[in-house]
Amino acid sequence: MSVEGLKLVNVAPNLNKPSTSTAPSNKTTNNANTSTSAIPSATSAPSNSKVKSDYVENSHASNVEAHTSNKTTNNLSSELNSMTVTGKSGNSKIDNKEKIPSRVEYKPEKWMLVDQTNDRLTQLNLAIVGHVDSGKSTLSGRLLHLLGQISQKQMHKYEKEAKLQGKGSFAYAWALDESAEERERGITMTVAVAYFNSNKYHVVILDSPGHKDFVPNMISGATQADAAILVIDASLGAFEAGIASAGGQTREHAQLIRSFGVDQIIVSVNKMDAVQYSKDRFDTIKLQLGTFLRSCNFRDSNVSWVPLSAMENQNLVGPASDARFSWYKGPSLLEAIDAFQPPAREYSKPLLMPICDVIKLPSQGQVSACGKLEAGALRNGSKVLVLPSGDVGTVRSLERDSLPCSVARAGDNVAVSLQGVDASSVMSGGVLCHPDFPVAVSDRLELKILVLDVQTPILIGSQLEFHIHHAKEVAKVAKIVSLLDPKTGKVTKKSPRCLLAKQSAIVEVVLQGEVCVDEFSSSRALGRVFLRSSGTTVAVGVVTRVITAERN
Repeated sequence: MSVEGLKLVNVAPNLNKPSTSTAPSNKTTNNANTSTSAIPSATSAPSNSKVKSDYVENSHASNVEAHTSNKTTNNLSSELNSMTVTGKSGNSKIDNKEKIPSRVEYKPEKWMLVDQTNDRLTQLNLAIVGHVDSGKSTLSGRLLHLLGQISQKQMHKYEKEAKLQGKGSFAYAWALDESAEERERGITMTVAVAYFNSNKYHVVILDSPGHKDFVPNMISGATQADAAILVIDASLGAFEAGIASAGGQTREHAQLIRSFGVDQIIVSVNKMDAVQYSKDRFDTIKLQLGTFLRSCNFRDSNVSWVPLSAMENQNLVGPASDARFSWYKGPSLLEAIDAFQPPAREYSKPLLMPICDVIKLPSQGQVSACGKLEAGALRNGSKVLVLPSGDVGTVRSLERDSLPCSVARAGDNVAVSLQGVDASSVMSGGVLCHPDFPVAVSDRLELKILVLDVQTPILIGSQLEFHIHHAKEVAKVAKIVSLLDPKTGKVTKKSPRCLLAKQSAIVEVVLQGEVCVDEFSSSRALGRVFLRSSGTTVAVGVVTRVITAERN
């Protein structure tokens, strides 16, 4: 079975005609069997698939409060929150590393800065995550329909098709779950992308799969998020299954989105109609889940709690109409989205775009790289360095939200059509960057990690799946340098024999293949990592040193 990790869902009439210059048409990108798709399959070999990843900040550090983690820069959590972006790693692909200018010397041109643009809504990349069957796709579909992004005619079509298959309650979910297999199984398997405008933001929805088999696909899309909606099923037993220590995807998704650097979330307590809009049930969920979110280092001030019913359209874009919901006086879901703080963007830094997907049209000699611009800006005619191949190409055209655009800046999700490069050199897991400011390419790294709730110790020689942005490689633990105090970050023991649950450590890993990487102090997007084994996340961390070939 071949499964795409990311798909574009066209829900608005004006989104149905992508430019032919880059041709990221839905027919091309949504075909799970296309040989040009570079999004990983959930069952593909670790050495061949590329998936993006990041780092959960002190997600299981015992008895450490959120404010404590900011008291020392040595603490694993505070490194993620407060490290300044300075410094530069070596690059094993560049012969004359001493000639590479420091990033602090970079001077952006005027057109790259946001104040030179026409007035438009700030883009907010919003991940929809949560346990399987919590109603994520139904919530997304209903919201899009209410905001006019899905026409009544199209909605009627979904309802008719769903009823014919005996799945009438899935009609709104079908607006995002488009593949036959997703509809047959009744679960989301890929990350669907759709758009709507609120009063404050141009929102890009990243509707993520909740089933544990498709966590790698969830990672590939959700790591592009600026904020998240964590969807909870309020039904009796359903919330408890999601928060359970064994197999609970509410727990794992919360840890993962925190690992991606997301610190603002809305907890959407869905299916309140199933519990008769009970305030007691909502308060119970809020108490139990709130304690867990604090252990993941979410601050209470950055967490909004919104009870609702997506199926019955209660409290999505306006106040609830059901009398049983009269106890709730807080914001609707749409109002809570507008209450997010605007995401910080690195407009004035050198270009950096991890490649999420690649679209190749051999008949037209075109190749497009898709992804989120993490830093810098692009326009037609810009020169870009494609890593790890080292080829330099020219931007032929740009698309944002499936529409042509002349300029793209940090935060935008774009398709970049390239010319002057061999299509085989552009790959998922690679990076587009400024030709004068290349990032490192290496297969040996030093990491500072936090081990999660694992049953099996991590040993020297342990083989793990290594994830960084959209790249995924087989990794071997080459050296356990030291154990760290989880509160202070100070070394407590050198060269330990193994790592146990909830321990922090410095380790060296050797990868089966090279990845585009940077030290976390220099680039958060290329410096967050996590390690998985047997379908479970076992450790999360940051890159502290890139060990290039010249250093060995």
